[in-house]
Amino acid sequence: MTDLLLSEELTGLVQAGYVIAAVLFIAALAGLSKHETAKRGNIAGMVGMGIALLSTLVLAAQNAEAGYGRGVALTLVLALVPMAIGGVIGARRARSVEMTGMPELIALLHSFVGLAAVLVGINAFVEYGPFADGVANVEIFLGVFIGAVTFTGSIVANLKLSAKMKSSPLVLPARHLLNLAIIVVSFVLLLWFAGSDATFGDSSLRIAIFPLLLMLALALFLGFHLVAAIGGGDMPVVVSMLNSYSGWAAAAAGFTLGNDLLIITGALVGSSGAILSYIMCQAMNRSFVSVIAGGFGSDGTVTGEARDYGEHREIQAAETAELLAGASSVVITPGYGMAVAQAQYPVAELTRRLRAAGVEVRFGIHPVAGRLPGHMNVLLAEAKVPYDIVLEMDEINEDLAQTDVVLVIGANDTVNPAAQDEPGSPIAGMPVLEVWHARDVVVFKRSMATGYAGVQNPLFFRENTQMLFGDAKDQVEAIVAALPVRA
Repeated sequence: MTDLLLSEELTGLVQAGYVIAAVLFIAALAGLSKHETAKRGNIAGMVGMGIALLSTLVLAAQNAEAGYGRGVALTLVLALVPMAIGGVIGARRARSVEMTGMPELIALLHSFVGLAAVLVGINAFVEYGPFADGVANVEIFLGVFIGAVTFTGSIVANLKLSAKMKSSPLVLPARHLLNLAIIVVSFVLLLWFAGSDATFGDSSLRIAIFPLLLMLALALFLGFHLVAAIGGGDMPVVVSMLNSYSGWAAAAAGFTLGNDLLIITGALVGSSGAILSYIMCQAMNRSFVSVIAGGFGSDGTVTGEARDYGEHREIQAAETAELLAGASSVVITPGYGMAVAQAQYPVAELTRRLRAAGVEVRFGIHPVAGRLPGHMNVLLAEAKVPYDIVLEMDEINEDLAQTDVVLVIGANDTVNPAAQDEPGSPIAGMPVLEVWHARDVVVFKRSMATGYAGVQNPLFFRENTQMLFGDAKDQVEAIVAALPVRA
């Protein structure tokens, strides 16, 4: 009786731990929605994950004590050793990764979630298949399907973002029909698998697992094909969508394992990732359905109508410093080029110097600037740029017409007026930062090459635009050095 009461108390503590962890995960998402609270949001998420892991270990030990496992000691060893190995690898990778390498690292982490969902589903069927009903089989099947798509899709995204695979889309004949055929066949296999009666022994179990393994092969190919058919310039949306897929895969694994916290956590990640993907699709003028279906995007080559926009004008760092010294308001619009050049620290110093001289300095951040949502925000926060002067596109666009100087540092497509002026452009309708309304625009670029969308930017040829060529970090440092010193 005492042992039973102890077991009930432990179960209650585990469930209480799960509830607290779930609340902390929700608080983490809420905190990450604002610059000022992002750090607290991260801390809330880490504390919640620690509580979740501890609660799960207690539950595993309790189940082992009750005879569902291989003993308490062995169960804890099997759980703690992989956690320790993974923790060491994760800590070392997190300390060494550059901000420019975060997108491919995140894609790789998504693949681990997908693989885990696949292994959990298959293991659950092998272990409990003889006792599973139709509903349980559906949970297992969906978990393996989503996990497999997430796994191979994330691997392809990682390879494209790290330039280990061509960023150009893989265009197979009738690729959309091929994707549809895989989904239809998978649905038929689901009906077969869900109706399988595996209670007649090992031979029936072997027959029942056939549709599961066949679906696994199809889903692995589907995940590969969906992402391979998307151009490298559209990878930010893909990574966000894969984040959503990984959440749903985790939720499906939660149903399979009967773990409420995993269901809640997966649903939070899945829904938030889907919402973010929708927001990014609007920011890039993409169809949300196209993201899910795959096969959209550019390969980075020049597309659209070839036009002669005239000659561009160049400017030097010293002249830019003079232009800034005579300005009363400055807006800086960073892009991925700033991240590649690691120019955030000299940009922060430039901001400090200008503000000390009485110049109003603000930042305009496009929703898809960089390779991930919030990429530029994190870089600027890392360089100690005040949160209150970092504004979103919708907050800054109306003020650009009253701005003296705009510095476009490593951005291209997000400041391209062709999105509004050229209906036939591949980026037509995409919301952009309307920097051309400012009195003067200085564009920091290494060359006149096109951006990810593969279209020329008429901003570079406007009368109020001047090009500052070279490494962004070096050029910003040169500007800082050339600024007049004020007492």
